[in-house]
Amino acid sequence: MKYLFILGRNEDLSIAEIEEFLKKEENEIVSKTQIDNGLLVQVDLPLDERAIDKLGGTISIGEVIAHAKDVDLFKELEKVMIYKGVSNKLTYTLWDFSDMTDKCQEYLKKRFKSEKLKTAFKGLTGSVKTQDGEIEMKPSSKLLDEEYFIFEEEDEQYFGKITQHCDYKSIEMRDMEKPVRREELAIAPRLAKILINLAGLSEGEKLYDPFSGVGVMIQEALLQGMTGLGSEIDGDAVKGAYKNMEWFGFNKEDYEFIHHDSTSVDIPEVSAIVTEPDLGNVRKKIPTKAKAEETLRHFDSLIIGVINNVKGRVKGRIVFTSPYIRIGKKRLSCNIDRICDETGYSLVREPVPEYRDKQIVGRMIYVLSKESS
Repeated sequence: MKYLFILGRNEDLSIAEIEEFLKKEENEIVSKTQIDNGLLVQVDLPLDERAIDKLGGTISIGEVIAHAKDVDLFKELEKVMIYKGVSNKLTYTLWDFSDMTDKCQEYLKKRFKSEKLKTAFKGLTGSVKTQDGEIEMKPSSKLLDEEYFIFEEEDEQYFGKITQHCDYKSIEMRDMEKPVRREELAIAPRLAKILINLAGLSEGEKLYDPFSGVGVMIQEALLQGMTGLGSEIDGDAVKGAYKNMEWFGFNKEDYEFIHHDSTSVDIPEVSAIVTEPDLGNVRKKIPTKAKAEETLRHFDSLIIGVINNVKGRVKGRIVFTSPYIRIGKKRLSCNIDRICDETGYSLVREPVPEYRDKQIVGRMIYVLSKESS
């Protein structure tokens, strides 16, 4: 089975999440090829038809319906049904990861005309700025009936249809409409989903967030059928977290928040730690190197204390974000070697930065385990 993943703004982070998600699902990646913000992945097993709901860094997922090697792709397309709708009106677009744009558009135009469809083609004239500063295309219109794609990999060509879309509206609603929000401190639900996938957590497992705030990480875990435990030194945030969980209607037996310092709290056994600690004050001015280093030393000591306090009760990975502070043209992050040395954990994969171009304090994302893998 081959699928196309349309990646989000941070392509490296999106790919890392997809790899860990498929590994968790025991769906082995046979091959993968990236062109721009498209990742073509061959896997052993079919994807769940709502896999997109479990991913935070993927915009859309498409399924290959025709494949050609050393033969004409369009002859292969004659063997399959492209449009399966009932209306004779069709507005569509084409995600193009090949040098065959014009040929493919001309084929589709003739094909749909022969099927007596009244069509309107909408090009990829919108854009999104990636973390690396490059502009990627996206559909210019939301009024689309179908989205198709073409992908060229060496001497092979693939044609397919986008079948799953991220439900941005639902994600935004659950973030904006919940009773208690902390705009400057809270992690976004989509990033929370990414971190949960990087931890390799599955349904029924227990996530621990030692900096749980008003409960965003826990809410995303519960939405995926996990259970959650949070600890938080801010008593008002703990009260807010309980209000939010009640608003969602979660089973009270599936979550708990403890008002306690996370460097000394006593917790039961958990499956993994997934957390975003305090990233430091939101700054309007770029700090000096000395000030940034002081902030990061404090962070190092804090996260070391948290991990050492509970590591005997954590079965799996530890995923956390660190401040990624801009000083001039460079950025500084935590001392991960010190953190690993003083906790006995190792990096599972290369850290991934997550930040906006002009953002002073961004994030560096780390995935640790007791044994590197």
